[in-house]
Parts: sequence; C-alpha cells; structure tokens
Amino acid sequence: MRLVNRSVARVLVVGIGSLLLSLSAVAGSDGAPRSDAARDGQHDFDFNVGVWKTHIKRRLHPLSGSNEFMELNGIVSVRKVWDGRAQLEEIEADGPNGHWEGLTLFLYNPTAHQWSQSYAGSNGGAFSTTIGSFKDGRGELYSQDTYDGRSILVRGVWSDITPNAHKYEISYSDDGGRSWEAVFSAELTRQQP
Repeated sequence: MRLVNRSVARVLVVGIGSLLLSLSAVAGSDGAPRSDAARDGQHDFDFNVGVWKTHIKRRLHPLSGSNEFMELNGIVSVRKVWDGRAQLEEIEADGPNGHWEGLTLFLYNPTAHQWSQSYAGSNGGAFSTTIGSFKDGRGELYSQDTYDGRSILVRGVWSDITPNAHKYEISYSDDGGRSWEAVFSAELTRQQP
C-alpha cells in the first residue's frame, strides 16, 4: 500500500510541476499574463515551394576534426500539401559517389506554432525529425540524436531567404550546443515557381 501512495505522490508532484511550468510560460517574470500572442508561422515555408537547383556540400567525417567534404549538384522539387500546412520535398543529386535521393516532409503544428522537418534518404528507410520555428526570416529546427555512439544535438538552419534563393545548413554539437560543426550545406537557386 505504501508503494502505491509514493507512486501517486510522484505523479502529483510531476503534475503540479508541469502545471507551474505551463503557467510560468504564459505569465511574465512578474507573474502578470504576457500580452504577446504566439505568431502564426503557417506560411513560413511558403518560399520553399517550387523547383530549385541545389549545390550541396557534405562533411565526410563529422566531429572528427576532418575538413574533407563531398560536393553534389541536383534538383529539389517542393509542393504544398493541405493548403500550405505541409510540404513534400523531393531531392535528387549526383556526386562522386553516384546518385542520391531524399524525401522531406514539413508539417506545421498550429497549436505549438512550430514546424517539423522529417527527412529520409532513399537507402535509409527511416525518418529523422527536427522541430522549431522561424524568427526574423531565419528558421531554426533542432533534435537530439546519436552519431558514432555519442549523444549529439542537431540543428537545421534556413537562412538568406529571397524569392529566388536560400540556404540550408545542418550542424552537429557534441558539447550541449556550446559549439556547432556544419556537416551539410545546400545553396538553392530557383528554377521554376
């Protein structure tokens, strides 16, 4: 009977802690409700729709101190799904190791005001997902993953966005986000709307 009471007490403590964190997120530091409403970011990825020429630079040995890169060139095709609340991206590129294909699904969560970006390579068969949002024309999406058995943070950044070009970069951190190493970068130039 005592074990059940401790379990119930733990659940209550965790629940109360979660409630207090939720309330503090809604209130300012003085406890008063914040007046700034969350920005609706449903159209943040609208710039990405279309057909793009891409130049990709991929680090071959991340987090090893190596600066050896492989370069690829190809085409990225992106179309809207669900009236812009989602997008489907197909990537085809060629490089020194042959042909490479990838698929990315972007989904907008209107409650959290965040995007998820789920990527799968044609030979991997599994999605990896980052989540985040845009601020001041820059999108930052994050996840936690492992690389060579080490726990790492992953950051995807969308930047330098214009109607006809943008950049995308993936970086890894193995020190909790104090430093980042770029492992993948793509420069995209619009081919068709």
